[in-house]
Amino acid sequence: MPALCRDCLTEFDAGRRCPACRSPRVVAHDELRSLSIAHMDCDAFYASVEKRDNPELADKPVIIGGGRRGVVSTACYVARIRGVRSAMPMFKALDLCPDAVIIKPRMQLYADISRQIRAMMEDMTPAVEPLSLDEAFLDLTGTERLHGAPPAIMLARLVRRMRTELGITGSVGLSHNKFLAKIASDLDKPHGFSVIGAAETREFLRDKPVRLIWGVGAAAQDSLERAGIRTFDDLMRWDERELTARFGSMGTRLWHLARGEDHRRVSANAPMKSISNETTFHEDTADRDLLDGHLWRMAEKVADRAKAKGLAGRVVVLKLKRADFTLISRRHALREPTQIADRLYREARHLFDAVPRGQAYRLLGVGLSDICSAEAADRMPDLLDPQAILRHEAERATDRIRDRFGPDAIVKGRALR
Repeated sequence: MPALCRDCLTEFDAGRRCPACRSPRVVAHDELRSLSIAHMDCDAFYASVEKRDNPELADKPVIIGGGRRGVVSTACYVARIRGVRSAMPMFKALDLCPDAVIIKPRMQLYADISRQIRAMMEDMTPAVEPLSLDEAFLDLTGTERLHGAPPAIMLARLVRRMRTELGITGSVGLSHNKFLAKIASDLDKPHGFSVIGAAETREFLRDKPVRLIWGVGAAAQDSLERAGIRTFDDLMRWDERELTARFGSMGTRLWHLARGEDHRRVSANAPMKSISNETTFHEDTADRDLLDGHLWRMAEKVADRAKAKGLAGRVVVLKLKRADFTLISRRHALREPTQIADRLYREARHLFDAVPRGQAYRLLGVGLSDICSAEAADRMPDLLDPQAILRHEAERATDRIRDRFGPDAIVKGRALR
């Protein structure tokens, strides 16, 4: 069985230790030299950066996030052992791990390091599809001739280079499609390297829970459980037409994934799916004027991002979280896409006005989805709102002033509430 030492990159026939350096960090698999689709995920990325920059934190539980009323962005593995997880309310995380060191995120630094990792990946292959700052898919098909080494060795080199040059570790999943590569990267964290081959795919998946499928959240799990589907083996018993009839397009996708089939390509230019902004309040609030001010500021931020990227969105999204963490999400499809803050705000405000009054909220968010090019945006005047054209022209003029004199040159009164 082909094997690879992840420390010195020696290839050999399978054994418990590398014959060259005696390292036990060995990955062995029958298909090791033929697989080329990978998923690389940095290990507790934000927390790892903070520990790298402050060695005194090395053995301490570290949580990256906001104040006590915020949520956890990332937790190091020491904190995860105690039950802390990403997106967990901070007060709950501190109940589980009261001695944790809380650090506010330094997003610019994380983005800079992410760009360096991306450059390392692109040295190997142009087919890199980032999913976030700390993870990406890679397709190394056909790169062996260029680099003189199979994809497995190139991936081991990448992780070693990340560790030596940036002080960051990552875990690799190698397989024959994106779905399985993503699963594989989670099998041996942190600093892992796992392989799922084509020959073993169905047997590997058979007893695994369906929650492993990317995008199957709590609501989807409940729906599947009501249909008696908990594992991939349960899915395999369903006919494709029956799954599709019950779950729509998701049913068709589930039928293929249950068999380990995923024909999506690794795309270096994957389109942006949404643009959003949200905030968690220090205290729950039911103050409609205060919330209205936040609605405008977030609409403006989303619009600014859309304009900077030359994008627009066809669907306006409003997100609210009550004091008991119940999430409310509302969407409205527009007749044409927009990147105008005024229009985004007004549509979000209509959605907000439809939500029952008198409730306090801890989080508010505004977004655009169904993203497209800005070329088709904001062309048709609203006949029911003749002042809309004037407001849009005023916003464009404001954008030009801000471009010249800075983002705070003009501030709308609504944003000061």
